[in-house]
Amino acid sequence: MNILLVEDDSMLAETTATLIECLGDHRVYITDEPQEIFQYCQARTVDVVMMDVNLPGAQWEGKSVSGADLSRLLKNQPQTADIPIILVTAYALVNEQQSLLEISKADSCYAKPILDFDALLKKAHLLIKKTKLLS
Repeated sequence: MNILLVEDDSMLAETTATLIECLGDHRVYITDEPQEIFQYCQARTVDVVMMDVNLPGAQWEGKSVSGADLSRLLKNQPQTADIPIILVTAYALVNEQQSLLEISKADSCYAKPILDFDALLKKAHLLIKKTKLLS
């Protein structure tokens, strides 16, 4: 599985990527730059995006954007709409996750800190499988 990990904390991103890669045959690409996110997705380099909601300093077309904004932009583009997106956030309570999913058009939410990497990867595999069945 090729995973795009969108995370602004570089130490957390490296640690998370290492753990994910150690748990299986996974390749993790890391960025917090909107332009790179779109490049990875448009090139079909990744099977799933794990996107932090809070991305301080992220800019797209001159405007500040969050992970939810970027998710919505990806889902609105025909060439990237089918790539599963899991929003990863420490700020959304369980009852807020549904509205976050509606706003972002993401496929799923996962709470930070990530305590169960196996469960997160299982969720990613299921979303990829679902996407392939629908296409």
